Amino acid sequence: QVQLVESGGGLVQPGGSLRLSCAASGSISRINAMGWYRQAPGKQRELVATITGGGSTNYADSVKGRCTISRDNAKNTVYLQMNSLKPEDTAVYYCNADLILTGSILRRGYWGQGTQVTVSS
Repeated sequence: QVQLVESGGGLVQPGGSLRLSCAASGSISRINAMGWYRQAPGKQRELVATITGGGSTNYADSVKGRCTISRDNAKNTVYLQMNSLKPEDTAVYYCNADLILTGSILRRGYWGQGTQVTVSS
């Protein structure tokens, strides 16, 4: 019923930039918070950044000052602009959306399939 489709990942050199996008589609009544998480090999999934429906943002300390999360509510899309990328940013990046389906009153979290970001020279 709901799909989150990420795009924008790839291979970039240290110091480079990438912009990730995640579009939600389906029978969606309302999207509350949206966010980006990442998981590096052998590590647990961790929060990168979140943004509420009203636009309040939260960032992991490791990306503060280098990443900017934003959203376009009309397009049900969340973005992550990543600058000054480091090798330790290498991970699979996952989009998450806390939303309510059409005809429901229940909130539920949905995940995208992930997009690989590799920072290497």
